[in-house]
This record gives sequence, C-alpha cells and structure tokens, in this order.
Amino acid sequence: MPKISLLTLGCAKNLVDSEVMLARLDSRGYSFSADLSQADILIINTCGFIGPAREEAHRAIDLGLRWKQSKPGRLLAVVGCYPERFPDYLRARYPQVDVWSGVRAFDRIDEIIEKKKDVPRPVTFLLDHRTPRVISTGPYWAYVKISEGCSHRCSFCSIPLIKGPYRSRTVESVVREVRNLAALGIKEINLISHDTTYFGRDRKKPALTALLSKLLSVKGIEWIRLLYGYPEEVDDSLLEMMLEPKMCRYLDLPFQHSSDSILKKMGRGLGGTRALKLLDKIRKKVPGVAIRSSLIVGFPGEGRKEFRELQNFVARARFEHLGVFCYSAEPGTRAARLPDTVSEAEKKRRQQAVMQQQRKISRQFYSTFRGQILDVIVDGSEARKPGYLAARARFQAPEVDGQVLVEAAPGLRKMGLPPFLKVRIKRSLDYDLVGQVTHD
Repeated sequence: MPKISLLTLGCAKNLVDSEVMLARLDSRGYSFSADLSQADILIINTCGFIGPAREEAHRAIDLGLRWKQSKPGRLLAVVGCYPERFPDYLRARYPQVDVWSGVRAFDRIDEIIEKKKDVPRPVTFLLDHRTPRVISTGPYWAYVKISEGCSHRCSFCSIPLIKGPYRSRTVESVVREVRNLAALGIKEINLISHDTTYFGRDRKKPALTALLSKLLSVKGIEWIRLLYGYPEEVDDSLLEMMLEPKMCRYLDLPFQHSSDSILKKMGRGLGGTRALKLLDKIRKKVPGVAIRSSLIVGFPGEGRKEFRELQNFVARARFEHLGVFCYSAEPGTRAARLPDTVSEAEKKRRQQAVMQQQRKISRQFYSTFRGQILDVIVDGSEARKPGYLAARARFQAPEVDGQVLVEAAPGLRKMGLPPFLKVRIKRSLDYDLVGQVTHD
C-alpha cells in the first residue's frame, strides 16, 4: 500500500480530525511515514480561520506541490477548514492539487484519495465513541472533542461560516470515549470545542456539569481540563464542579477586548468592568485557578483610548496565560464591512506591547512556585534541552502554555517514564519552570 504523510495545521480540533483520518487509513492497510521523501501521498489538514493561518496553508501547499512534482505518481490532498471556506478560490489557484475536501468527511478519507473525489455530506463531520482514532499526543494525555460548530455570532469570526451551527455530542458518547482512552493508559483529558461551556445548549439542555460529573467517575482518568469556554456562560454550578479533585483548576475564557464600544462592534457582551468582576468571582470560588484568555488588538475603531483601556484591563486581570492576536478582516463576516482604522504595523506594535506587559505578569506568577513541590504529568523528553523531561503542572494546558522542565536523572530514564512525578521547583523563567524529581 502507498505510504502517507499527514501534515496538520491549526488548532487541537484539527488534530483530532487528523487522528480520525489516520485511524481510518490504518484500518484500510495504508502505512505512514514522517519522512516526506518516503511518502507517496501527502494530506494537508488546513486551518482557514484567519489570514495568518491561510498564509501558513499556502506555504504548506507550495511545499506539497514541489514534493509532488519531484517524483511522478505522487498524490497531494488538501482538506479541512480552508477548502471548506474558499473551495473555488483554492481550486483556481492550485489546479495541480489532486484532491480537495472540506470538513464533512474525515472518516472517509480513504475513499476521497482513492476516488480523487470529495464525499458530499450536508453537515460537518462530528466523531462519536465508535469513531476510531490514532492518539498522536501523549503519552498520557489526549484531546476529547465534545461538539462541532458554533452558534455565536461574533462579528469578526468565520467559524460558523466554516463549521455551521453548534452540535453537541451526547453525554454518554463522550463518557464512553473517555473510558476507551483510559483503557489505553490516558491519564489527562482535555475537553475541546469551539465553546465547551455551550455543551448541550443546542439541545435546550445545558449539559456540561452533567458530563463532568460522569467523567469524574471514570477510573484511570486523573486530570480533567476544560478548554475554549465563553465567559458569559460560566455559572456557579461549573465553578463548584471545578473544586473536584480530578478537575484541573483551569479555565480558558477568551474575553477578546475590554472596551465597551469595541465589544459592541465585536458582538460580544461582557465589558471590562463586568469581566473583572467575573474574574474576581472565579478566583474567590476556585482558589488557585489558572485563567487563560485571548485578546484581539487593532479591531476597527480601536483608537489610543480603547487600547489604553485594554492595557489597563490586562494589568488588573493578571491572567496566568494570555494570547494576543492582530485583527484581520474575514470575508463574509459583519466586521469585514467596517473600515480598517489601524495599520498592520500599529497592530503588531500593540500586540507586542500587550505581550511585553503579560510577560512581566507571567514571570511574577511563575516565580511564586520556586521551592514548591508540584505534581506534574510527563509529556516526554525535551528535544530542545537534552537531559530534561518535558512535563506540565495542572495550571498548564498542553501545547499552548509553558512547561515544567524536569532534570532527568539516569535512574529515572532507566525505569521508563511514569505518568506523574513530584517535582521540586528550583528556577522560574518567564513562561516555564525548572525542577528536579523529589520523593519528599
């Protein structure tokens, strides 16, 4: 059978879709190679959410075309969000690509590449507990996608245009998948969605706390983390659930901005004053919680006053983790009709200014752990720092936050990597911690 290389771009939700494709192809007898020169088929799973993601996809497609042209008979397939969003444009720009497919048929990728034809479906593909996956993360953690699509109507966001309205899985389906993962040795699950806190609301019955209650009883799972929630949907029942021992006291809540005038244009409902009150409530009810957020700079109408408001908000919010993105107008969204009043150079300056501000906050946050003993989950060897293991504490989500770098003693390497270690923190960096294993 032909050898396949699969390149995944974008977010964790894309990664899960790629894991589904890998499992489907594996069940059909295909083999795989991480070395592109050895592959006969290249599948690029793209992101089309924002301009920089599409630019990354273009670079990957250009690479794929050079690879295809270097040896006769090779096949290039481009799938995912970008071809779902702009199929005609991409087909015209890259006629040499053999196969195009959007977000509706990841579980039938073998048919798509064999027939060189997409599989028509009315809605975005949503896996369930019966869907095979090749877990590519780990060794002890995995993502669990609980829904697809989004029913919010933020003026700047193209997700509803790509994925359609929000569709929840059933509670039982998610629980059964998590049991399957636990049987494979997974210890940490990270629940992902375009909006985890919306889970079940499309069925007129909010179900996130009901889901979490059942997941807490799954044997073998020791850490449960929520990613990608909405601030407006955080309620007391969720905060009470966060106190359970298996729950990571971690919330990922994109506030996007703090200026009332900008938020109104964004179609968001939680201004800076209310956001700060919510943060205060969360921290009082869930001591030790770590909060990640994301912000957008350079949105149309963001003048110096609005940007100062944002900087003041960041100073007062003191997020443990923060991402800052430059606004880009997305075709088809309401915000794209607004005049872009901030230059690209100024957007980048503002992004750098907020991230420099956040760096100081993060440095102070991480410094509080010096001398402490932390439970960490082991991700593996740290390739960039030989002699160290890469691990994470409960307040660090995989792939987006910092790490705990653990001095790997020879005895530890010989015994193999356990799921969890106790680590005494010796040093703190801007976004990482450094420590050594302790048996205290």
